[in-house]
Amino acid sequence: MTQQPHATEPSAGGPHQAQQGWSESQRPAGMTPAPTPGLGPTPAENSWAAGGVVFAGVLMLVHGILAILQGISLLADDDVWASIGDYVYKINRTGWGVILLCLGALAAGVGAFILRGAGWARMTGIFLASLNMLAQFLFLPYEPVWSVIMIGINFFVIWALAVYQPGKAAV
Repeated sequence: MTQQPHATEPSAGGPHQAQQGWSESQRPAGMTPAPTPGLGPTPAENSWAAGGVVFAGVLMLVHGILAILQGISLLADDDVWASIGDYVYKINRTGWGVILLCLGALAAGVGAFILRGAGWARMTGIFLASLNMLAQFLFLPYEPVWSVIMIGINFFVIWALAVYQPGKAAV
């Protein structure tokens, strides 16, 4: 069992380390309280995550619009996209058009609500980015470079929406 230092004893970090036992009026000027471990990200980390959420919302909105256009091109003319031979997860290009059109419309809508700060949109965005990541994996034979890029973007979107804590004050 370890002993906690007395509130008025200096910490092991030296004189520049914050003292946890001091009240606001007792703390010397320029010293900040030590962060409490295990209570989530620091304000600086949360500020960075807040910027990530805005970027994730923009990415979802733009990706949704691009997926809508991609879906329309698949529906409009089957000759635009390469024909794939034997593929385990074979879906015809019209089917892909419908899938991408629906996922794109949902992603664009959720991305707009993420930018407006809707709490429900974060969880929905994580779910949609996961679905889109799966769809892009299955779409790899048709557009491998695009699919790999979109899988990476969806990974970032999931991360940014998952780590953001809107109740924490950003610095």
